[in-house]
Amino acid sequence: MIPAAYAVLNIDAAQHNLQQVRRYAPHAKIMAVIKANGYGHGLLRIAQALKPVDAFAVARADEGIRLRKAGIKTPITVLEGFTCHEELNELLLYQLDAVVHSFCQLEILAERPECHELAIWLKLDTGMNRLGFKASEYKAVFEQLQQCAIIKCPINLMTHLANADAKEDQTTATQINLFTDTINNLQLADPSQNQRSIANSAGILAWPSAITDWVRPGVMLYGISPFAESTGAQLNLKPIMSLHSRLIAVKHLSQGDKVGYAGTWICPKDTTLGVIAIGYGDGYPRYAKAGTPVLVNGQRVPLIGRVSMDMITVDLGSQPDAKAGDPVTLWGEDLAVEEIALCADTIPYTLVCGITQRVQIVEKSVLQANH
Repeated sequence: MIPAAYAVLNIDAAQHNLQQVRRYAPHAKIMAVIKANGYGHGLLRIAQALKPVDAFAVARADEGIRLRKAGIKTPITVLEGFTCHEELNELLLYQLDAVVHSFCQLEILAERPECHELAIWLKLDTGMNRLGFKASEYKAVFEQLQQCAIIKCPINLMTHLANADAKEDQTTATQINLFTDTINNLQLADPSQNQRSIANSAGILAWPSAITDWVRPGVMLYGISPFAESTGAQLNLKPIMSLHSRLIAVKHLSQGDKVGYAGTWICPKDTTLGVIAIGYGDGYPRYAKAGTPVLVNGQRVPLIGRVSMDMITVDLGSQPDAKAGDPVTLWGEDLAVEEIALCADTIPYTLVCGITQRVQIVEKSVLQANH
């Protein structure tokens, strides 16, 4: 039986998107960002699909540990690093690399007697003002880390771009310049030994000067554009995820009838209404506006009324023959998730990461085999 709400994953698209990263950054190593359960696509599934990359990045230690326990041997960097000795012990046990970004981490590292056990990325805060050391602190921290017995040298160097998706904003250029100047101030004996990393997806696509020794693609690997004004397809990316459901009822309403909670949508004329088995309990955006497109039998129809926990309603005026059981697509190859995000005043990241546990995940190859 086909479930009420299900997501289809075209895993082959991951390799296509990885090739696009290589096209933009042919000489850089690739650290694929697969945090947050692979952006909602499945941590292990995405790791297997992206095996040719040089490294993976996760947000937290438990994500890296899960990958190691599943047999993933590729280098893994934990972007949030560690906050206590116990967490550092886990990184060492599972051979996970750490981002060092705070003075409390320096205190922990200085107390450790192990020799050359931990590979690190030293983070420079160039303007995100979240994690990382200021430029005025960076050289002293770098020199202190070189004296820590536990640190594997050479130390890798990184920063994170705050506004790379805004192509006309010079914030990114300022960040890149600050990173370059600060690294030059380290007066490294052999700069080629200390690997550098700046570019995220938007940096890879829009800021060539952000492409250094390593790039850290995230959302583009899943076929999604990092830019509000474009879709992944327009950047020659292929979406991995599509979200589906079905019509469960068709009703005929009269002019003036109210639809959904609070009756926020009033029929301007006699209306054929379709009820679809999906809602915010499945991860469909609660604040999607009336008019948000939905595909019923492959044709666009507008959302009407409020999104509820288990159902949404659409105007089937353009599809008089629609009936219960007909297929519905909420986003996917023929309806960009970026467009749905705009209609809900959010970003596509929140949609793919927000798919809930009751949505059945099906790989496209499996679905085709069953048909």
